[in-house]
Amino acid sequence: MQMSLPAHWNIERIINQLDEFGFYILDAAYSTEYLNAVRLECMSHLESFRQAAIQNGVVSNIRSDHILWLDDTLCIAQQHTQCLMALAQQLNRVFFLGIKDIEAHFACYNAGEFYALHRDNPQEKNGRIVSSVFYLHEAWQNDFGGELRLQDKQGHWHIVQPMPNRIVIFQSNLLHEVLLSKQQRLSITGWLRSDIPLI
Repeated sequence: MQMSLPAHWNIERIINQLDEFGFYILDAAYSTEYLNAVRLECMSHLESFRQAAIQNGVVSNIRSDHILWLDDTLCIAQQHTQCLMALAQQLNRVFFLGIKDIEAHFACYNAGEFYALHRDNPQEKNGRIVSSVFYLHEAWQNDFGGELRLQDKQGHWHIVQPMPNRIVIFQSNLLHEVLLSKQQRLSITGWLRSDIPLI
């Protein structure tokens, strides 16, 4: 089924920026009503989040955030993943990426939490093609930390403030990190994948 993007998402600009720099920043992504609704859905499930650093009983020291994978019961957040799938269809049309699915989770960085430098698809070892971060928290100040530090395709580094209702879209093989947060930072992290994820 062909899904449609929000009318104000400039797909031509997104495509051009991804092609040239490997990332794109989209502000005022959704209506205030939707942002408030998905934030409430996220916050109402915080007790179900788990420490992302624990994988198969092993604790990693490169991250300290907490996550909750999205499923069909989180129907408000799923509206965002449907928009990502519509974006994927457009990217497939232009770049022939073969994206087939969206994988996503809520993410919570409490004060003092971070995610060290990494790639979402190191050496193309998984099906993640394009990554995205949609910021859900309320008003954010520059001294709150929690910035996304990202290296673009040309080797230049960028510091992206986690402003509410902002979506950052970037190629999954780009180096990036989440700097130490000083306030609770909420988001949906999503990946446009060329395979079906095993969650």
